[in-house]
Amino acid sequence: MTVAGESSTANNAATRLVVVSGMSGSGKTIALRALEDLDYYCVDNLPTALVPAFVTAVTQAQPGLHPRLAVGIDVRNRTEDLNRLPDMLGELARTGIEHRLIFLDARDDVLFKRYSDTRRRHPLTIARERELLEPVVSIAERVIDTSDLNVHQLRRLIATELGMAGGPLSLMFESFAYKRGVPADADFVFDARCLPNPHWDARLRPLSGKDAPVREWLAGKADVSQYLDDVQRFLDTWLPRFEADNRSYVTICVGCTGGRHRSVYLCERLAEHFRATRGQVLTFHRELE
Repeated sequence: MTVAGESSTANNAATRLVVVSGMSGSGKTIALRALEDLDYYCVDNLPTALVPAFVTAVTQAQPGLHPRLAVGIDVRNRTEDLNRLPDMLGELARTGIEHRLIFLDARDDVLFKRYSDTRRRHPLTIARERELLEPVVSIAERVIDTSDLNVHQLRRLIATELGMAGGPLSLMFESFAYKRGVPADADFVFDARCLPNPHWDARLRPLSGKDAPVREWLAGKADVSQYLDDVQRFLDTWLPRFEADNRSYVTICVGCTGGRHRSVYLCERLAEHFRATRGQVLTFHRELE
């Protein structure tokens, strides 16, 4: 015989909840949008008291339809509800809901400038907001300082470090310019500087490897096609070894001189190849952002 509680726990076992909180102006909306791009069912500015009801409604209405959930919680919640958040998440964990809380922060001067630039009124003084959010930040598994991150860098960090964790192996293909250095988080690095360069064609120079004229030009070069085939075969062979090692994601970087043409083209083509067999394949073009 199966009791109701056991059935609920079984249904919840595959559900993952990410709670996104943080200071006003720290990038919570950007983080939620990044998770939404990774197929999370996202709700922003959810009253803390309604989190259990939200999770229950989604998981029981159509079990398995939305295995990944994300909610945004900010200082507009009642103080007593923010104080209850640790107990609330503990209760969800006991029903089998895997959860993680991330807190976005930034230096006071950065938060002030961001609000000044948007001409929006800050909901509270920054010091008062920090005081009210103390119960939340104290239980955060990850605190991210966004002071020196732009929009694209924050989205990429969420995608690679948080959005991809806990599932099948996910891939990030990143293009870069060698003159600005190799990305620090690269797992594989491929050097495309030996390939024909569209930069020397005045018609193609202003474009990027995402534009049709550049793609057609590179696709017509035998060396480029052979290079692409060789890299695909290499990754097809060795990526399963990373999966066997329980890796969550792998970053594959392709560099060229300027990071606009050859590396971008190759990353896009590689992503197209692997999207045919994998669910989570992202691209990031450092020099285009």
